[in-house]
Amino acid sequence: MYQTGNVYTIAAISIIGGGLFGFDISSMSAIIATQPYKCYFNQQGFNDVGECIGPKADVQGGITASMAGGSWLAALCSGYLSDRLGRKMAIQIGAVIWVIGCIIVCASQNIAMLIVGRVINGFCVGICSAQVPVYISEIAPPSKRGKLVGAQQWAITWGIMIMFYISYGCSFINGTGAFRAPWALQMIPAILLFFGMMILPESPRWLASKDRWEETRAVLALTHGHGDPESPFVVREFDEIREWIRIESEAKNASYLELIRPRMLNRTIIGVFMQIWSQLTGMNVMMYYITYVFQMAGLSGNNLLVSSSIQYVINVVMTVPGLLLVDRVGRRPLLLVGAAFMALWLFANAGILGAYGTNPGPGGVGGNTPEASTEVTGAASKAVIACSYLFVASYAPTWGPVSWIYPYVLNMHTPRTTSR
Repeated sequence: MYQTGNVYTIAAISIIGGGLFGFDISSMSAIIATQPYKCYFNQQGFNDVGECIGPKADVQGGITASMAGGSWLAALCSGYLSDRLGRKMAIQIGAVIWVIGCIIVCASQNIAMLIVGRVINGFCVGICSAQVPVYISEIAPPSKRGKLVGAQQWAITWGIMIMFYISYGCSFINGTGAFRAPWALQMIPAILLFFGMMILPESPRWLASKDRWEETRAVLALTHGHGDPESPFVVREFDEIREWIRIESEAKNASYLELIRPRMLNRTIIGVFMQIWSQLTGMNVMMYYITYVFQMAGLSGNNLLVSSSIQYVINVVMTVPGLLLVDRVGRRPLLLVGAAFMALWLFANAGILGAYGTNPGPGGVGGNTPEASTEVTGAASKAVIACSYLFVASYAPTWGPVSWIYPYVLNMHTPRTTSR
């Protein structure tokens, strides 16, 4: 079968796995504020004007978080799966799991079924989030590794934006099609990913770990030597992989306990907390619940969804400078600058809501959104919206891509799938 050796094509196809993560994020954020969704999964009755209030706040939180729960479970076994079956096969399995999850979510008859489907979708996200960056980092040349691994985050931002606009368009459909249609359309990128992976080469490091040395050299020649197995770069990479395999074979009985031993502990702490702090920056609030934030700023109806979508466009556009700068400026400066600006905008938003916010009464803003428990108007509402946009613009070129790149580059010369 034909296989491409262009590393940009390889990255472009494989990062569809990141796009699935983005699809899942905005498949909820654009829908949770719509009446078809609230009425179908309604648990709280109706407000004064007869609108459905929707699921209880804690239940909605559980629905949203169920995907993350599935991701956590899958992340624990994705390294084992990848080491046994290969990077390509692991990603393809993730794509199949995604399709299964989408079918269940799309056909949901109740909240329990919706949660089960999202947990299954989360399994795919857990596998692809771990293995796509590993796969790219093992194929990409050092000079391009940062931007290509970081493209995983760019794919996530594209997935978020595309799915939000699909959901926005479907919000004009009457009845359950308003949320079932976008949830069904989520299957398309997974199908493209599954078949697209067929024309990509396997990771040369994984092939070497299975003593498939001829295939290892062939893949290196295809991706880095224009088909010439004697290319100086191919020879150098081949020797490096052989040395890496020798070192790994000496520690073949190593377990996850190795990650907390003195020689690895610092890397483990940095890698783990890089991802933890990336999630705790507050970006997930902006991605999942931006409609609630903007409802507190006085937006509603079509204006609410259109204004919410602007931050997804900002996310896509502002990720590009980060990908261009990460190999020039370095990882750490971007993280420091991003953290400082994100803190500034979050403090500003909190101060504005605290100083100018009022209690809208039972049922929250509009009487049908208990989660929107504070309301601001006038200049304060515009400031909240502006600070939210600026927060996203600060995260996108810094913590967004770097949080994916840093752990993988940090573990370039260790058994990286175990290091997940």
